[in-house]
Amino acid sequence: MLHVDAHLDLSMNALEWNRDLRQPVAAIRAREAGLTDRPDRGRGTVSFPELRRGGFGLVVATQIARYVAPGNPLPGWHSAEQAWAQTQGQLAWYREMERLGEMRAVTDLASLDGHLAAWQSPGADQATLPIGYIRSLEGADSLVTVDYLEQAVRDGLRAVGPAHYGPGRYAPGTHTTGRLEAHGPALLAAMERLGVILDVTHLSDDSLWQALDLFGGALWASHHNARALVDDQRQLPDDQIKAIVSRGAVIGASCDAWMIVPGWVRGSSTPQSTGCTFERLADHVVHICELAGSTRHVCIGSDLDGAFGTEQTPQEIDTIADLPRLCDVLATRGFDDDDLEGFRWRNVVEFLRAHWAGREWIA
Repeated sequence: MLHVDAHLDLSMNALEWNRDLRQPVAAIRAREAGLTDRPDRGRGTVSFPELRRGGFGLVVATQIARYVAPGNPLPGWHSAEQAWAQTQGQLAWYREMERLGEMRAVTDLASLDGHLAAWQSPGADQATLPIGYIRSLEGADSLVTVDYLEQAVRDGLRAVGPAHYGPGRYAPGTHTTGRLEAHGPALLAAMERLGVILDVTHLSDDSLWQALDLFGGALWASHHNARALVDDQRQLPDDQIKAIVSRGAVIGASCDAWMIVPGWVRGSSTPQSTGCTFERLADHVVHICELAGSTRHVCIGSDLDGAFGTEQTPQEIDTIADLPRLCDVLATRGFDDDDLEGFRWRNVVEFLRAHWAGREWIA
């Protein structure tokens, strides 16, 4: 059964966490035994075999590289040029995975339909098929100038989130305040002209509202839960959910535990101590559907292995192959077969088909 995940940091895990994603998760964990440089060592959940086992034939896969100004305590690069170079290394990794037959770039309607036909063909061996990926830039800091976006689009970039955590060069991000930075409006204008999807995830409240006013193209929230259930600025409040749904957006359900249950304390809370389960994640999905008036605007946007592992996911997850079990919970909450098919894959695919129909990309 086909599933789509609207947000996975695959190249970051490959190049910064040094994980060979062609290997089984068990092998990746074994190689990390005893490592303490990152809190999720030995607890990763994502690899190509596990994606295939879970039926994840299409994913939105990121490039990510933050610029940090002097005094910014977040990890990142000391110049936009270094950040750009990091994203180009990530692009090289994706291209190498394509060469090996592990992945397939999905960049337009023809490649989308061709890839889906292969995965949904009767008798298709999903264990050997390439995983389709749509490339997204999480945080735009690495675009040295707005003009760099055109090169990135030529190379297949199809979505951009202007911000990540902390202050950004184009927009303030999670746990910051304020409107777009000086070049933010120009970036949005270039994105609209080039047909790039705006990912509103991580934008500050003020910059999100400003972006909705300025940007007339397609937008989504690739990995966002509901602020009404977990009161933190990282989440979408109800008025923002209604506003982006009115623009035809899809909103991806994130598996990061601190976004699922309230009161999470990093370094001490556990999925067991907080009751973080698929039931609680389903609460967020159902809440968004109630605001939207239908199930057409929800999808999976797991963010699994987005700098966290099983220490910070719903209890039911050992690997990403377990994530489809969330649909069993949604079925008990009133989702019928058509609703579940939309959540699994069709809502994202229909969004892309509507946005990409008739579009010619720069070459």
